[in-house]
Amino acid sequence: MSSYVMKSIGKALNATSLVSPKMATKKALSLFASPRKGRYNDAQKHVIESAFFEEILYKKMEIATYRWVGKGKTVLLAHGWESNAARWDYILEDLKAQDYNIIALDAPAHGRSDGKQFNAILYSEFIGEVVKKFQPDVLMGHSVGGMASVFSMHLNELNSIEKMVLLGAPAHFTGVFSRYKSMMGFNTKISKGLDNIVLERFGHPVSYFSTANFTESIAAKGLIIHDKKDRIIPYEDGQLLANRYKNSEFITTTGFGHGLKDASLTPQIISFIND
Repeated sequence: MSSYVMKSIGKALNATSLVSPKMATKKALSLFASPRKGRYNDAQKHVIESAFFEEILYKKMEIATYRWVGKGKTVLLAHGWESNAARWDYILEDLKAQDYNIIALDAPAHGRSDGKQFNAILYSEFIGEVVKKFQPDVLMGHSVGGMASVFSMHLNELNSIEKMVLLGAPAHFTGVFSRYKSMMGFNTKISKGLDNIVLERFGHPVSYFSTANFTESIAAKGLIIHDKKDRIIPYEDGQLLANRYKNSEFITTTGFGHGLKDASLTPQIISFIND
């Protein structure tokens, strides 16, 4: 969606808010939580067809999981926004070569998992259920998958996790929400309305959901990787995570973007897992 289109939608909702703030805010939240892509295309289906597919039932929703069986450490992979388990194609063969037992899941409203809307709290609950079932040693998340992984570690007792890898993860939900509001050009009524919905729905203000703060309660060793030219999640988020996550290492890259799929990072990730 182009910047012009987003601003046009924002202006329309701002106009609606003058008559019905509640309706405008509800629509603004729906836009934020509804992925425009993330279901599997034909090429992506090819990536997961070699995996053992299993669904886990959680609150009447099916969580799609994929398993490439190995005898080594169990590694759980959590993708980011508007993506699916196929995003790990670039690293799968290297992980298989280590004979890891590899698990990947699809987020709510992504891939083959149930749902029409997404939020990081629900994703963290999905991750928690998958961890309880497969007892992974390592949890690796990209972008909001990293955020949801930290949320899950903070909110649950996931004692099997010894190490975490966070790739381009946001340091706090406040930043993600603020960038969305700014991108859409929402007025004060809608912005405050969105904050109120979060408080009502989850029992905490937006500022509470801080990946960086939550890492302070995590004993598992962490590896944080962030690119200086990340145009989705600012590099400063990676720095803040590294500062708060005391039991962690920080790798800075330049030019790998938000995806962080460069092959040069794979040996470093594997070394961290094996150490």
